[in-house]
Formats: sequence, structure tokens, C-alpha cells
Amino acid sequence: MENLINEIYQDTEFMKIIQDIIDHPTVQQMKHYRQHYETSCFDHCLMASYTCYLYCQVHHLDYRSCARAAMLHDLFLYDWRKRQNGRKGLHAFTHPETAYRNASELFSLNEKEKDIIVKHMWPITWKFPRYKESFILTVVDKRCAINEAIYEMQRKYANKRVFRYAYVFLSLLLIRF
Repeated sequence: MENLINEIYQDTEFMKIIQDIIDHPTVQQMKHYRQHYETSCFDHCLMASYTCYLYCQVHHLDYRSCARAAMLHDLFLYDWRKRQNGRKGLHAFTHPETAYRNASELFSLNEKEKDIIVKHMWPITWKFPRYKESFILTVVDKRCAINEAIYEMQRKYANKRVFRYAYVFLSLLLIRF
């Protein structure tokens, strides 16, 4: 994972797009909150942002808006695993609005960026995405979460012999199909 993050920082065009966001002290606080397993909220958003950027470039979509919104899509600044006083509803349903409020207080967002942030949890939330870029973050966000879970399982169980053999066996099965 660290190698991927280092690779992201080497992409100067991408970094120019999100530099003002990642340099902001409030966004830097995202490093203190876990998102999935041991991945920080900041690193999760950075990976989602970069994946959106690459995908939108290839498909000639608004990669700038998608990358910026993806970097802000989980700007909620609390430990979602703990019930917070004053927070109503489950995190999965409420955090897009929280992230949007926080992001709009700190940055000037265009209409597409607003839509991407607010609707990134569709279909869990009923707010239907308006733009292709919103759908892209919806898919990329879930993909990043799965990748983070797989990375953590590999890291945790790779040194245990039984899991090494199971991993090899499952890999061979997947290759066969």
C-alpha cells in the first residue's frame, strides 16, 4: 500500500489538481481517523481520488472534478465505529452529507463535485447520481474498500502457514477460471 501511495505522489499532474486540498490542515486531520481496517481516511480518499482521476482520463470525463470530489468524499472527521452524541442515523447513510458540509465550508465546489460527494454512497442512500463521475466514485469507493480489506487480510495472515497454502490454492482456482 505504501508503494502505491508513493506512486500517487509522483504523478505531478494529479498532485497539481488536489494539492490545495491535501495541504489544508482540516484535510490533514483525516490521517488521524481509520476508514477501513488500518487505512486512514486520508489514504482511502487519496487512493479513491487517484483511481477516479485515471479512470476519468481514459474515458474523457471530468477527471479534475472527480479527483477533487473523491479526495473530499469522506471528510467527516470522527471515528465512525463509535456512536457520536448529536449524530443521528447510521454512518453509511449520514456521512455523505457531513462530508459535503465540511468540504463546502473549506473549498469552492462546482455542481459536479457537490453531486459526487453527496451521492457517493448510492444505492445505500437514495440520492441518485446525476453525473457519470458520480457513478464512478460510487464504484471506486467500494473497490478501494475491498482492496483495503484484502490488503489487511494478506498482511495479517500471510505469515501463517495454513493461510499461505489456502491463499496459493485460492489463487490457483481463480487463475483457472
